[in-house]
Amino acid sequence: MTAPTNGPDDTNGPSGLSDRDRAVLAVERQSWAGPGAKDRAIRERLGISPTRYYQLLNALLDDRRALEEDPVTVNRLRRVRQARRERR
Repeated sequence: MTAPTNGPDDTNGPSGLSDRDRAVLAVERQSWAGPGAKDRAIRERLGISPTRYYQLLNALLDDRRALEEDPVTVNRLRRVRQARRERR
C-alpha cells in the first residue's frame, strides 16, 4: 500500500513525501532577508497562500517521513513550535 498524496498533481518520491512537501521543507531551510521575502517566495514557488503553507508545514512536523527526509530542519522547527506553545 502506498502513502496518500497531498493533491492530484503531487507524486511520492523515495521518502514517501510529495514534491510539494519536499518544497515546503526546502523553503524552511532557507534564510530570508526581509519580512515579506518569505511570503513572496511561498506564493511564487509553491503557488499557495502563506496561511496554507503554514498549515502544511505544521502537519509535516508531525509526519515521520518528513523527519526522515530532513531531520535537522524538522527538529529545529519542532523546538520552535514547542517553545511558542510553552510561552502561551
